[in-house]
Amino acid sequence: MITKITIIGGGAWGISLAQTLSDNKYEILIYDNNKEYIDQINNRKHSLFDIVLSENIKATNDLKKALFFSDFIFLCIPTQHMRELFNKINKILNISKNFINLSKGIEYISNKVISQIIKEEIDADKIKNYACLYGPSHAEEVILRKITFLTAASSNFEFACQLSKMISNSKYLKVTPSNDVLGCEICVAFKNALSLISGLLDGDDFASNARAAFITLGASEMKKILSLFSSFTNDTILSFVGVGDLIVTAFNKNSRNYQAGQKIKQGMIIDEIYNQAKQIIEGVYNLKVFYHLSVKNKLKLPIIESAYKVIFEKKPINYVLRVIL
Repeated sequence: MITKITIIGGGAWGISLAQTLSDNKYEILIYDNNKEYIDQINNRKHSLFDIVLSENIKATNDLKKALFFSDFIFLCIPTQHMRELFNKINKILNISKNFINLSKGIEYISNKVISQIIKEEIDADKIKNYACLYGPSHAEEVILRKITFLTAASSNFEFACQLSKMISNSKYLKVTPSNDVLGCEICVAFKNALSLISGLLDGDDFASNARAAFITLGASEMKKILSLFSSFTNDTILSFVGVGDLIVTAFNKNSRNYQAGQKIKQGMIIDEIYNQAKQIIEGVYNLKVFYHLSVKNKLKLPIIESAYKVIFEKKPINYVLRVIL
C-alpha cells in the first residue's frame, strides 16, 4: 500500500500538489534547495499562499533522503533545470523509482521533452515507470481545492490508471489516464508559448470574441506541430491537456507566461523580466523552439511566427494581429 510520496520542488505547483495529496492521506516529503521555502513548509506555511499546510507535509534539502523516502517521485521544477537534476539523481539511486513530471516545457538547448531527457540522464534500470501529469490547472486554484481535471499519461497505461486513482479525490480533483506521453508533453509546451502570446496581445481590442478565435487558431497550430510526432492522437488535442489547457491560457491572467507577455508589451526586455520574476519563463524558450521547428519543417504557424518576430526581431506588437487578421 502506498503511504508516502516525494515531491521535488517546493514552489507553487509542488506545494499545491503536496496539499492535494495530503488530502488523500499520504505523507509528503518535499525536496528543495531554497532554505526559506524549507523553513516555511516545516512551519506549515508558504510565502506564495495564505494558507496553513497539512501536518503531513515536511521539507528537506537532502536529495538522497527525499529520493529514498518513497517510490513515487513527483517532479515540480522548471524544465530547463531538469537535466541537471536527473544527473544528480542517477548518481544517488541504486534502485528503481516511479517518476511523475509536472513541468511543462521543452529544453531549449536540445529541443527535447522530459520523457526524452530522463532516458538520457538516468539509467534505465532506475526508472520503474515514467508519467506526466498535466491539464488546465493553476496552482492558486488547486491549493484552494477548486474543482480541477487533469490527465496522467504513461506509456504503461496500467501505471497511468494507477496514478489517476492515486491522485484523484471525489471532492475536487479528477484525473483521467492516457498513453500519449509525447503528445501531452508537446501540447503543454505549446500552451506555454500561446500563454506568452496571449499576454502580448491582451488589451481593449482583445476581448472575448478575439480570445475565442485565438483558442481556435491556437488549436490548429498545435495540431500542425503534433503532426510532426508519430505518437500523436487526435484525442490528445480534445483532452484536458489540449483544448482544456488552451482555454485556461487564453482567459487566465495569473500565469507567469501571460504576465511576461504583458511586460514585453509594455516595453520590457526578456532579461529584465527574468531578473524581476526570479523564475524561468518557459513560454519564451518554447516560443523559440516551435518557431525553429516550423521553419525547419516548413510549417505555417502564423501566431507563433509573428509573435517570434515581435519578441526577438522587434516588430511592432500589432504585427501579430496584422498577420492573423
